[in-house]
Amino acid sequence: MKRALITGVTGQDGLYLAELLLGKGYEVYGLVRGQNNPKVEVASRIPGLKLLFGDLTDLSSLLRAVHTAQPDEVYNLGAISFVAYSWENAHLTSDVTAKGVLNMLEAVRLYSGDEPGKVRFYQASSSEMFGKVQQVPQTEETLLWPRSPYGVAKVYGHYMTINYRESYGMHASSGILFNHESPRRGPEFVTRKVTRAVARISLGLQQGLELGNLDARRDWGFAGDYVEAMWLMLQQDEADDYVIATGETHSIRELLEVAFKRVGIDDWEQHVTQNPAFMRPAEVDLLIGDPAKAAAKLGWTPKVGFEELIGMMVDSDLAEQRALAG
Repeated sequence: MKRALITGVTGQDGLYLAELLLGKGYEVYGLVRGQNNPKVEVASRIPGLKLLFGDLTDLSSLLRAVHTAQPDEVYNLGAISFVAYSWENAHLTSDVTAKGVLNMLEAVRLYSGDEPGKVRFYQASSSEMFGKVQQVPQTEETLLWPRSPYGVAKVYGHYMTINYRESYGMHASSGILFNHESPRRGPEFVTRKVTRAVARISLGLQQGLELGNLDARRDWGFAGDYVEAMWLMLQQDEADDYVIATGETHSIRELLEVAFKRVGIDDWEQHVTQNPAFMRPAEVDLLIGDPAKAAAKLGWTPKVGFEELIGMMVDSDLAEQRALAG
């Protein structure tokens, strides 16, 4: 039986990944920060998932977690991942999202001792690293030009993972994941903010929705598909870096159109207003990934399309809001 340790297990990716690995017969440990974490209850509902407490900013706690889990694979998904928040808390974002990667790599290196390939390591890199895009679509070779403290922190973690692979011979891979969503996405993220508001508007529980830039375009996929790519990376003989994306791009306007159409509302403009407060200080206008390498080397392709994904999220939010409204 293989053993895996997942940091950030309470996030949407961590939950889907834990379920995937448990389904494959793994013994799975999830690292959570603090006993008052409101999401711990969600993770604790997954049968077979064992929770450990630790903090990416505390190397000693990570060493304890690794020695307890004795993992064959480590998936570092933990981060402060809300881009807008990173401008308000750049220092904390750097400590967790950047230096936390270094701490996790070091914990794995020290645990592995003279066997650098003893533990296979996955780092959750991000399409936000491309920022002011220098190539369309973006590949593994595209110049990184981050446009937020979050993006900068992810670049640090990405290159540190490469450095540990090249310096110590660790089996350390990075997945440059483009936007991936699900009904488990936090309501602060734009896709879930939209689908939740659409559900509430259709039920008469909310009047309108305020958003920022409606013309920003993203490459959106389903988180459940993307965690399979993470697992596939760690099954390869050699570690490497991969862009995980759909190869399609959609605007916020398209997101709104599909979401409102799901509840039978065609004239969505009357329900949406733009608020300058939601504009980014430095906007990322267009992200679209080229997943050719992942398809060729991992045999990975996305299964859930954009409209199916948004429909799934709207339906989930409708059910949730109906239940909450009684």
